[in-house]
Amino acid sequence: MDQLIKIGHIAAAHGVEGQLVLQHNLGRKSDLAGVESFFLETQEGRFLPYFLTEIRARDASESLLRVEGIDTREKALGLIKKGVWLETTVAQKLAARNAPIALLGYMVIDQGRPLGPVLEVIEQPLQILLRLEMDGREVLAPVHEGTLEGIDHKKRTIKLSLPEGLLDIYLK
Repeated sequence: MDQLIKIGHIAAAHGVEGQLVLQHNLGRKSDLAGVESFFLETQEGRFLPYFLTEIRARDASESLLRVEGIDTREKALGLIKKGVWLETTVAQKLAARNAPIALLGYMVIDQGRPLGPVLEVIEQPLQILLRLEMDGREVLAPVHEGTLEGIDHKKRTIKLSLPEGLLDIYLK
């Protein structure tokens, strides 16, 4: 199995027959074409597969799902707020090119120095954090108008100008 990436969460139950509302970060209206199953994080680091029986896109951030075995509102309510995960390669195919989730695997470069590939994209209200690994340690690189110099989609690189001393905090 490929690595998993969080694409969103179950936001609500819909109707009385167990439909689920998926809020996702794919950046475009999606009916999850070609996806037969997804994973829910039942406990930290523990994932269970759920098999889709019906998908209907609502808008650029929500889809309605019917899932095998979830056929009542009560069962659906038990899944609310659970993170929804897909295999990374599948998520990248579904994501809009300009969606933050599409930056997975891009090489982060700080002032000409390669730092490492993007392992996770964490969206926050005023900025995006890119999770990398350097020298065996987790590093969070902030991306906002003050740090982003450019993104080259052909070369799959993100050029940043990080504040002086930021990386030292992680690497000490």
